[in-house]
Order: sequence, then structure tokens, then C-alpha cells
Amino acid sequence: MQAWQVHENGEPSEVMRLAEVERPTPGDGQVLLRVRAANINFPDALLCRGQYQVRPPLPFTPGVEICGETEDGRRVIANPALPHGGFAEYALADSRALLPAPESLDDAQAAALHIGYQTGWFGLHRRARLEAGETLLVHAAAGGVGSAAVQLGKAAGATVIGVVGGPDKAAVARELGCDVVVDRRAEDVVAAVKEATGGRGVDVVYDPVGGEAYTQSAKLVAFEGRIVVVGFAGGTIPSPALNHALVKNYSIVGLHWGLYNTKNPALVQHCHKQLTALAERGAIRPLVSERVPLDGAAAAVQRVADGVTTGRVAVVLEKGAGA
Repeated sequence: MQAWQVHENGEPSEVMRLAEVERPTPGDGQVLLRVRAANINFPDALLCRGQYQVRPPLPFTPGVEICGETEDGRRVIANPALPHGGFAEYALADSRALLPAPESLDDAQAAALHIGYQTGWFGLHRRARLEAGETLLVHAAAGGVGSAAVQLGKAAGATVIGVVGGPDKAAVARELGCDVVVDRRAEDVVAAVKEATGGRGVDVVYDPVGGEAYTQSAKLVAFEGRIVVVGFAGGTIPSPALNHALVKNYSIVGLHWGLYNTKNPALVQHCHKQLTALAERGAIRPLVSERVPLDGAAAAVQRVADGVTTGRVAVVLEKGAGA
């Protein structure tokens, strides 16, 4: 079969190599899946760079989120078991963690429903306890993680303010349903959000960026507001001033979604049922901005790493490939 492999750490476009390799053999509790589509996530770039919290042995195949097909023809969503990741014709996954792919979504959309939307659901509902009528601020609202949070916020009945970088991403954020869009490259984010909220600020901040975005969040969070720390795509890990949280009476909550797979896997299953129901009624739909063939995976991962994409980029394999 064909698979992208990383033999040394570095930038994705430089270290990912497409090779002919043997199909992986499932271990105890694992299943072999034919990959139908693999969604590209920022952690795939971090894996290539050797900067992710999980460091699989070299060589490995990146790709942490797929829509695959079981031997008996079931279409499922899975997180591949590294080092046999999803940018390949076949991947391995934990048989107990397979999730049914919603019939309302195509392969690329189904592959993109899992990590970003689970993270959004847990962040907004489990950690921040977002309520209808509250105001939600989403940083990087046109990106893969942010776009999911925007849709989930709207589905929950919140007013959503999206922060983006550039007019093209602003247009995407509006199409996603943001009530207010702030272009951080052309506007003062703090001033614009305060104006939009009548000086009150926002109830919940969803921050996958860190750095300056977090600094802005602390200035914008309202009384008894919640800042959900999801990641640091901006490259800088902030150091919060806890006295500021005390004086303004807000909460800083962290979210590492992957922990739920071991700490409370039943809740992951429950979340998927909620997401499936939302997808079936059209309340959420992954924004897949690009669909690329397997041989375009390395360049696509690099684009995601460089922050120039909107929504999700999916690697789509032709049916029967590698058979």
C-alpha cells in the first residue's frame, strides 16, 4: 500500500515521503481500516516537527483523524493508532473506539467531525457550561477548530463573535454564522468586541491560539466569564496573571480532549451521539475547504501548519485504492 512516512523531524513538506509499504498488522484490540478520507489537523504538523505530546517512533505515518471502512463494509470515524496514521491507504485503530459515520456527511466531512467538534462540544458544554443567550468569542473562527466552535455555539443559542485574520477569513466566518466578525489585522480586537457588547465583554472565550489572543481574552471576558484554553496554534504559551482572574471574577479552564478517551470514554460516545443528531438536522456541518488526493497530503499539511487554510483540508482516497 501507499503511505506517507516521516523518517526525521522537520517541516511537513520536507520530511513527509510517500512510499510503498506493507499493510500494518492489527495488534490486540485493533482493527485494520481502509482509509476513505483523512482530515488534516494542526497536531499532524507538530508530529512531523517532533513537537507533539505524543512522539511515535520513526518512521511513522501521520494522520490522526479518519473516516474509514471496516472489513465488513461499515463506514466509521476513528483516531488511527500511531505509528500507523491516516495518511495512507490503510490504518490501524482501537476497535473499541470506532464511531459510526453519520449518513448525512460525506467521507471528508465525516473525517472532520471528530476531534475539532468533540473538542468544541467538551469545551463549550462540559468545561464552560455555555448557556443559550450568552455571548461566545471564538479566536481563529475561520479555522478548523474555530469553525466547529462557531457552529456549536450557534446551535446552543449563543451570540457568536468571531476573530479572524484577513478579509477572506472574515467572509468565511460570516458564512459560518458569526453574528459579529472582527478582523484582527484591520481592527483593534479589544475595542471592537467591547463596542459590540456594549462594554460588557463576553461570557465565554474559546481560544485555540494563545499568545496575544489570550491577552485580548483576559481584557474582554465578562463578570463570571470563562476562558477555555484549547491550544497554542499561535506558538506562544501565555502565563496568566491569576490576580487578574481574581479581581475580575472569571475562570480559566483547560481542555485536553484526548484525556476523555481514557478517563471517561462513555462521555466521548455520548458526545458523538449529540454531534450526529446536530449533523442530521443540519445544525452543524464541517467546513471542508479543500479535498486533495493522497499524493497531495504533504503540501496540504504544510499549508495547515502555515495557517493559510480555512476550515478543514481533507485527504480523500479513491474507493478501492490499494486493494
